[in-house]
Amino acid sequence: MKFCFLLAIVGILWVACAHTPAKMTVKDMMELQDKLQQEITAAHAEVGLALQDLTNGFQMLINSRQIMHAASTIKVSVMIEVFKQAEQGKFSLDDSLVVINEFHSIVDSSLYSLSAEDDSDQEIYRLIGKKSTIRELIFKMITVSSNLATNQLVELVGAKNIMVTLSELGVHNMQVLRGVEDSKAYQQGLNNVTDAYDLMLVMSAIADGHAGSPISCQEMIRILGAQTFRSGIPAGVPAGVQVVNKTGSIPGVVNHDAAIVFPPGRPPYVLVVLTRGITEDKKARELIARLSQIIYQEIVGG
Repeated sequence: MKFCFLLAIVGILWVACAHTPAKMTVKDMMELQDKLQQEITAAHAEVGLALQDLTNGFQMLINSRQIMHAASTIKVSVMIEVFKQAEQGKFSLDDSLVVINEFHSIVDSSLYSLSAEDDSDQEIYRLIGKKSTIRELIFKMITVSSNLATNQLVELVGAKNIMVTLSELGVHNMQVLRGVEDSKAYQQGLNNVTDAYDLMLVMSAIADGHAGSPISCQEMIRILGAQTFRSGIPAGVPAGVQVVNKTGSIPGVVNHDAAIVFPPGRPPYVLVVLTRGITEDKKARELIARLSQIIYQEIVGG
């Protein structure tokens, strides 16, 4: 009879099943939990962490249902919806769109524009009025976290459709209400939010191939693998280990990272770390990298 052990203390949950790795004993897992919690406590910040090992389904969850502003992590769910609608034949990823910089607020449909100075991708603003393929917009949205590309894709596929797809994936706490920089919506508290657990489900859906067709999931992994922001989870694993990830941040407020880690010789694991309340962004990224390092050392070794 399969035995599963649950421990929940002060928002900390970990699940160990009989088919967990032989080298990971209950004691090992408790020690891992303690090491992670010590780092989090020392940081004096809110941290949501969700780990799922796709080798065996083992999960470690620390405050994983703490809702936070999703920042740019919602761009992964936008990507999933774009691929889904392309598979449905609504358009081709190689179709071209005219790049625009006018979007509708979800509050009153009034128009607003984005500023290149507030965007991590300033190059795309040179394309306004010109054509770019949907595939190129996805790549910019993920790899350099382009806000302009994101808003164009959200208007293409519709935020409500994104929410339907998330629900089909078993994701219910993540909310994608709009694109980015909708100041009227922000002022009314209409924000994109997530928790670590739901973001883990999104990344796991890509990793195990049920966020779309196998070909689409492999392409999404390839795009995530071209990520330029690598100072979080990827910085915590040994050089040469494949990590595909998507970050999200609001300077001085939240810093997040969600990743699929591919250790050599074994199936991958998914790790999500959300942080809030660390005013120095560098320290937030260092904490994420440290938690990533501890997890890799404990569940993979080396």
